[in-house]
Amino acid sequence: MRRQEKSIEDIAQAAGVSHSTVSRALRNSPLISVDVRERIQRLAHEMGYTPNAIAQSLQTRQTSTIGLVVTSIADPFWGDVMKGVEEVARAAGFSVFLSASHNDPDQEMAIIETFHRRRVDGILIAASRITSNNKKRQDSFRVPTVLINSQAESEAMLLNWVSVDDHKGAQLAVEHLLQLGHRSIGYLGTNNRPRSNRQRFLGYQSTLAAADVPFRDEWVVISPGNEASYEEDVTAGQISLPLLLETGVTAIFCYNDLMATGVLIACRERGIVVPEELSVIGFDNIKMISYVTPPLTTIHQPKIEMGRLATQVVLDLLHNRPGQNYMLPPTLISRASTAPLAHD
Repeated sequence: MRRQEKSIEDIAQAAGVSHSTVSRALRNSPLISVDVRERIQRLAHEMGYTPNAIAQSLQTRQTSTIGLVVTSIADPFWGDVMKGVEEVARAAGFSVFLSASHNDPDQEMAIIETFHRRRVDGILIAASRITSNNKKRQDSFRVPTVLINSQAESEAMLLNWVSVDDHKGAQLAVEHLLQLGHRSIGYLGTNNRPRSNRQRFLGYQSTLAAADVPFRDEWVVISPGNEASYEEDVTAGQISLPLLLETGVTAIFCYNDLMATGVLIACRERGIVVPEELSVIGFDNIKMISYVTPPLTTIHQPKIEMGRLATQVVLDLLHNRPGQNYMLPPTLISRASTAPLAHD
């Protein structure tokens, strides 16, 4: 049987005071003496009183909630980002509503509109697909909104953002392979994240050019996948390996760790020894890839920090402080999946 929730009226009756006196005491109003305040607050605690969040939000015009849109809750990348978001939100007394867009721009907009109806105070959108076409709808929300690793090709967005430097990350990956003596370096990318894929591909190309390594189109495979998902990325890596091996590459730079994991699985199935016969490097540094065989060399994204910063920007905007944009530097994590080029 459900326990009857105590109300302000119940507390007022027990304390022998008016409804308004209890309400003010629970809000620490200076209009109520300290002794009365403490007595009412103690009584409320003893009676198991729980404040009504909806009623409070009507009074304060704030719900102390932040909406977070991610592409998939199964993607381990976003788990760390969410950890950073919740860390800062909780410290500020905010709760986080989470919803997944499954890489669908229309679904993303529907979630944002739902968050708006729920009167969230701010919105964080991870890997957003919002373009300038959606800008008019976005303008109507008037809720502080911050993008995390936005995938929209358009730069017309007027929203604040937090991203990693994808171009620099690709440069670090390819420079690492070049230093190991590799010259035939493949790139395995994806159509699912257009903006970051474009930046990583350009970083790959420009780093080869800076090293006077002639670029070959056949070294590049872009997975057409329809949904940015854990399973699809791993499968893309498995399927793409034969196409890249045909071109004679000795090393492969993968768009992310999941694709690189697929490549490692396919190598094991084909009897290709990594890194002796093929060097493989990923991007993201998700937790699981330090446990694959061999442990994966990768580019680290500061995922928790991205979540923290994005949430802090939302809180700044809510307090009428100027919002900042952040481009975070990636770092190389060298493990056992890359090695010097073996010479015959």
